[in-house]
Formats: sequence, C-alpha cells, structure tokens
Amino acid sequence: MRPGVAQYNDVMPLETEQFYRIGKLPPYVFAVINEMKAKARAEKQDVVDLGMGNPDGPTPGRVVNKLIEAATNPRNHRYSMSRGIPKLREEIVRRYREYYDVELDPESEAIVAIGAKDALAHLLFAILGPGDVVASPNPCYPIHQYGVLMAEGHACLLPMKDPTSFLNALEDVYRSPGSKPKVILISFPHNPTTQCVDLPFFEEIVRLARQHGTLIIHDFAYADLGFDGYKPPSILQVPGAKDHAVEIYSMSKSFNMAGWRAGFCLGNRKMIAALARIKSYLDYGIFQPIQIASIIALRECAGDTEQIRATYQRRRDVLVSALERAEWKVEPPRGTMFLWAPIPEPFRAMGSLEFAKLMMSKALVAVSPGIGFGPMGEGYVRFSLIENEHRLRQAARGIGSMLKAGAPAPVSTAV
Repeated sequence: MRPGVAQYNDVMPLETEQFYRIGKLPPYVFAVINEMKAKARAEKQDVVDLGMGNPDGPTPGRVVNKLIEAATNPRNHRYSMSRGIPKLREEIVRRYREYYDVELDPESEAIVAIGAKDALAHLLFAILGPGDVVASPNPCYPIHQYGVLMAEGHACLLPMKDPTSFLNALEDVYRSPGSKPKVILISFPHNPTTQCVDLPFFEEIVRLARQHGTLIIHDFAYADLGFDGYKPPSILQVPGAKDHAVEIYSMSKSFNMAGWRAGFCLGNRKMIAALARIKSYLDYGIFQPIQIASIIALRECAGDTEQIRATYQRRRDVLVSALERAEWKVEPPRGTMFLWAPIPEPFRAMGSLEFAKLMMSKALVAVSPGIGFGPMGEGYVRFSLIENEHRLRQAARGIGSMLKAGAPAPVSTAV
C-alpha cells in the first residue's frame, strides 16, 4: 500500500457505526405499515390506503399549464432566488391581506420555502442553540418533535387532549423552575388530532410570548381545510403577533400541490432574516417555473381550493357514518384531512402499532398508528381522507368485519 493512502476497508463505515444526528432519531414506525402495504399489493390484494396525508386530487389545470409554459423558457432554467422570486412573495402577501386583513412586507416578512417541512426544519436550525427549549403539543407531526432534536434543542412535549389543556400545561411550564421555552411550536388545525382553535386561543399564546419573551412558530398547513362553516384563523391576525410569531403556509393541501414543494414563512422579521441567511447557504430556491405557476394558484384558484375543501368534508362525513355503522364511533373533525380515532376498547390493549397491523392484515386498510406521532398518540390511529367515497365505504366494511371477529388472543410466551 502506498504511504498516505488508506485501504478501502479502512475508510468504509461499518454497518454498526452510528452517526451523531441519525442516532437521535428512532426507527420510523410508519415504515412497518408501509412494508405490509407493499407486500399485500405485490400479492395483488386490494389495499385501501388511508395512511399518509398525500392528496389524491390533481393540481388545478391552470397551474399545470402555467408550469409547462414557464418551463419552455430557457431563462427559467437558471438558478432562482433562495428567498423566492419577488412576484410570488408579493402574491402571498396579497393573499394574507385579502383573507386575514394582515399587512406584511414582501421583502422582510415573507420568504418562499421548498415546502412547509423545509421551512420548519431550517428555521429550527437557524434559531435554536444546544438545549434551547421548544414547547409543543403532543401527539404531533413528527418533524415538530424531531426537527427540534436534530437542531440540538430540547423538545418539551405537552399533552393536548384539547387546546385548553395544552394552554394550561404551557402556563405550568412558565410557572415551574428550570429553563423556559425559547419557542412555542404549534399547528392548528392540528395534525394528527384534528383539534381546531379560534382567535382567542392565539391571543393567549401571543400574550404568553410577549410576557416571557418567547418566539412562536405556527405551522398552518391546513389553513384552507375548515368544515361546517369553520374558517381557521391565522395567528398573524392577533395585534402585535409579528413581534413574536411566524406562520408557515403550504400550497400542498390547499391546491393539491404536495409534490411541487412550495411553501412560505411569514411574519417576524428577525426569524425571516435568520431563515433567509441559512437558506442562502443551503439552496438556490425552488425551480422557477414552479414559483411562477404558484403565483397562478394563489391568484386564480380560490374556486379550486373550495372544491378541495368540500371534497374532504364529504369524505369525512362518509367515513364517519360508515365507521359508525361498523360500531366504531369517531368524532367528526372541524378541519384537516384526517380522522383521529380512539382504538375500540376491546382492541386497546394491543397498542396502536399492533392494531394498525391487524387492520392491514384483516381489513386490508392502511392507517397511521398513533404512537408514530409521539408517546401521547398511543391509543389512537389516524385515517387520511385520501380515497374516494366508494373506497372509504369499502374500507369501513372491511373494518366492520374485523371488529366483529374480535381481538386476537394474546400470544403466550410461556415455555
């Protein structure tokens, strides 16, 4: 071997080697159900997939056509802007003015992100230091917990039976000795629990942040998915909210643009500047034709968003009714694209992962086990409303047969 040249085996990492940040992440619980689903489909079984919150509807045609048009222009093939093109930032600011009566500066209070998850993860990296406390409800969307851990913060998980219980728990944290939250991380309408809030809740959150000098991040992924006349409020509607808060808005659910990866972070100038700074080192922004097409979505597709919202409401009603006929009572949500369902009592001792596996094997229905959303998600499963009404009824019939058969006998481990 030549001096200074390592042999191949000397530089290849061993399978048992642990990487620092990867070691902070637990195994991905949802992968178990995904593997079962893939195996069943490979065997030509008809699985009704109500697992991942992945919209099944098409992106509005005007948006797709604009993308095609913009993609034929060679000028749009170059690097774009990390912060997003000015006209797209101006368009989201216009939307906030029209929908929420909120004034934002497109230069300093709005930034385009490569989806809401990108905005949140990079913002946490930008503003957190080792051990900084982030208070958030649990159960929660996984990035809300593990994004904090990857940024070396401390995730303070507060139980959320309902928004009031979360608010009470948050006040207890401020009254208790020890480190106080640097950030409050919330998301309403809430994934996975579907809990919804009205403006007075946000007023209390802003009051606490003002009193204690805390920052607020509000993940507003389901901004346009409110049912039965409920219109989800923006935290930026609270007077003075921009002194403490940013809001993350996503195109994914409102416009069936999940795969396009287009989102925004809006509000507090210091946090927007921090996100812009870190993004300037990490990316050159979204492919410019996607940004141009997103302008059309925001400007011209309000009717499409209403149709999308109405579709989810109809699916909610169908699934809730069908599950009730199967003797599984589930509270209809006021928002999101999910049902958060307590596991029926005879099956509760199994735990959410085993129950979700049973649903896959016996009912051929894929759902998300509650434990995948954090320790306080145990005892529940989440249904995504991503199949048509006929398929939802089919799923409920399979579930009904499974429930009637009863819980399987525990496997004995005695020798």
